[in-house]
Amino acid sequence: MPEWRVPDERSGTRHQCPQQALHIRHLTAIVEPSPTVRNRSTQGDAVALQHEAITPHRSVQSALRVLETVARHGTGVTAARIARDTGLPLDRLLPLLRMLTSEGYVEELTDDGTPGAYVTGETLSRLGSTRDHAEALREKLQRTLDGLRDSIGAAVYISRYVDGEVRVTDFAAGPRTPAVNEWVDFRSSAHASAVGKSLLTQLDVNGRRDHLSRHKMARLTSRTITNERVLLNRLASQPATVPVLDLQEYAVGTVCAAVPITAGSAVGCLALSLPVEHAHRLREAADTLNRGAAPVLLSLAI
Repeated sequence: MPEWRVPDERSGTRHQCPQQALHIRHLTAIVEPSPTVRNRSTQGDAVALQHEAITPHRSVQSALRVLETVARHGTGVTAARIARDTGLPLDRLLPLLRMLTSEGYVEELTDDGTPGAYVTGETLSRLGSTRDHAEALREKLQRTLDGLRDSIGAAVYISRYVDGEVRVTDFAAGPRTPAVNEWVDFRSSAHASAVGKSLLTQLDVNGRRDHLSRHKMARLTSRTITNERVLLNRLASQPATVPVLDLQEYAVGTVCAAVPITAGSAVGCLALSLPVEHAHRLREAADTLNRGAAPVLLSLAI
């Protein structure tokens, strides 16, 4: 089973998987949500804004089933046949096929512009090469993050909970989408940042308490929650399908949102940051981030 790893900080994109041939079969197990995530309460006023309810892991499970079907039919397979083989209705299948096509995992063979059969795409073929596997994964993940950054108009990040600490492992930023200023180490500020809170929601109560016992809940801004009981209640009531927000809790002048991306037992999240003058875009940006989590998780899963 592929695992996320955090290699040397000097490396570029920090996602890496074992150097082995790609196998689509059984990959659906990789993105099965952990019991902690699946059983979390969906009650309470976790955030101030209303958001779309989207579960990226479900889209990825379906996408992997589609990829398995396409790979099995080497000469091409129609959408109707994919629907029959996977049991997915066309109204769910067609958006998945569009996403997989745009990401290069499948290609559509058209005849004079009419819909045709689907075959495995260049991205999937390259990922199946043992020699190029790790490099292809890094490049694909970075391209996916760059595209998400451009579509949202915000810096985006992948973060993981590794050995009891918050780690930002990959990101995409630019001149018009600057990364947040890490004025306080993210490892020490999980109680205040969207990244940290999203990761903590994926731990059980004992895991959350353990983390907070090792990191003092310092007041970083006037909006920072410093009461452990209040924070634990907020984390417990955070709906799994709703982005976690940071409304100037980590840094004055910055707002953030994060959504969980769960691969097996790994705890991770996808996040964005915006200058506070763009706070009016946060709801729309967070929903776009949530929708864009599936391609990112797919890159990690494969």
